[in-house]
Amino acid sequence: MKHSVTRWLAAWSRPASRWFFGLLVLLLGLWLAPAETSGEGAGMVVDICPAAALQTRPSIFQTGGIILTTFDRDSLWVYDIDRKRRYPLPETAPCGQNCHLSPDFRWITYFNNATNTYNKMRLDGTERSMLVEYAGDVEWWSPDTLLIWTPGHSAYLREENGTQRDYLPVNGVISVQPGGFWGLAVEPIDNGFKRALINLRQRGLPDTPEQRIELGPEIPYFSASSWSPDGRWFAYVAPGAFDDTVLMHGSEIYGVRPGETAPMQWTRLTERYGATRINGRSVGSLSWSPDGTRIAFWVTELTGRNPATDTGDAVIHIYDLNQQEVRRYCGYSTIEHTPEPPRLVWSPDGTHLAFGGNIPDDDLGYLLLALNVETGVFTILSDGIYPALGTADVIAWGLPPR
Repeated sequence: MKHSVTRWLAAWSRPASRWFFGLLVLLLGLWLAPAETSGEGAGMVVDICPAAALQTRPSIFQTGGIILTTFDRDSLWVYDIDRKRRYPLPETAPCGQNCHLSPDFRWITYFNNATNTYNKMRLDGTERSMLVEYAGDVEWWSPDTLLIWTPGHSAYLREENGTQRDYLPVNGVISVQPGGFWGLAVEPIDNGFKRALINLRQRGLPDTPEQRIELGPEIPYFSASSWSPDGRWFAYVAPGAFDDTVLMHGSEIYGVRPGETAPMQWTRLTERYGATRINGRSVGSLSWSPDGTRIAFWVTELTGRNPATDTGDAVIHIYDLNQQEVRRYCGYSTIEHTPEPPRLVWSPDGTHLAFGGNIPDDDLGYLLLALNVETGVFTILSDGIYPALGTADVIAWGLPPR
């Protein structure tokens, strides 16, 4: 699987000695890449707090489409928004982040349990076809080209309907730029790890210096990242300013355009909250809007030096690259954020975020919630989400067949 390096890091970080080292690295700010800021006032936090922040679903919901999630432990399920129906998809299994939407939001990759192959299908489960027999994961690199990871952690590009393979040098690389040839590498150094973006087309060429951008240390709970949908930007979390109250650096979001810009600091959350944690342990968990202009994430205030246990509530925030501001949505918070908060999934039109949430003091269990990112209103679409992989997550939000 392509996340074998991630599992290696998780195993490394479990002993207490690793925690102390990680915290020491965090306090000292070792190897933190120099970063420009986005300008005076950049990253200012704006509260979006409607009077009635939580509502039941109206008869006609503003945004349609199909949401894939899990309502049991065995299968992927369809929630058809327009028809207000839900049903399981045969020959599927809960897939976490290993199911991937096509750029047009009308297809999704999945692992077929019956044939042990990677397939694609429409969001309603129809028009299924095989993509590759032997793979650890299959993503869309472009609208007509697949990025295929093998179980042995090699990777190659292949036209969706073709056979020719273009192998990439992905040793130590855990993600590849959509439509491009930069990769995120996690590399051992001394007693820890560091991150860097590496130009894969120049990697290993004789008499050619490696083109790379250093991103700083790999620290548990301070390493979320993601490529923008068009691959132009790479956003990542790294330590920012120091909070004297809890003796920790707060986490901030930085952005870099490989080959064009130096890393820039996009958020200044520590100025508003003191030290915080962004998302959880998962590396690729920052959620870009479909148009690549906004990033959704969870912010958890830290009350001490252990980011896994010394925490407050987690609240959804969105950073707007064009406005250079952060929006805080105070209508919902959760204490179920470790090791991972709920996954945030954008609607195809970029107006809503879907996620699984458990509202305190009710008997409804995990709910399928949709946040209107303009008004800040949370709508209950359905109840009964099942935490099949440990978290009650939404898998995807796409469009039905034409």
